[in-house]
Amino acid sequence: QVQLVESGGGLVQPGESLRLSCAASGFTFGDYDMGWYRQAPGKERDLVATITSYRHTDYANSVKGRFTISRDNTKNTVSLQMNNLKPEDTADYYCLAQRDTTHYWGKGTLVTVFP
Repeated sequence: QVQLVESGGGLVQPGESLRLSCAASGFTFGDYDMGWYRQAPGKERDLVATITSYRHTDYANSVKGRFTISRDNTKNTVSLQMNNLKPEDTADYYCLAQRDTTHYWGKGTLVTVFP
């Protein structure tokens, strides 16, 4: 059974940091591209960062220089280090695993940046 379980969300103040983690199981993790997406209330789900199976990374312009995505294929985890958080980063953050036309989503973790 495929599972993606996000953790690490919480309530922080602007300028603070959080580290999100996604634990994967039930598929060959190293063969999949992984990503973090987020969805704010009333908005669409948007890409935050991706890391391919070859460890190529890509980021949304709004988080470049502040967020870092990484993966540990020995632990089947993908992480998102978020620094200098802003109120506009408030959203549910979702983990995605994708290979060709197959994709799996986690259930999300809430990040709230509130002064």
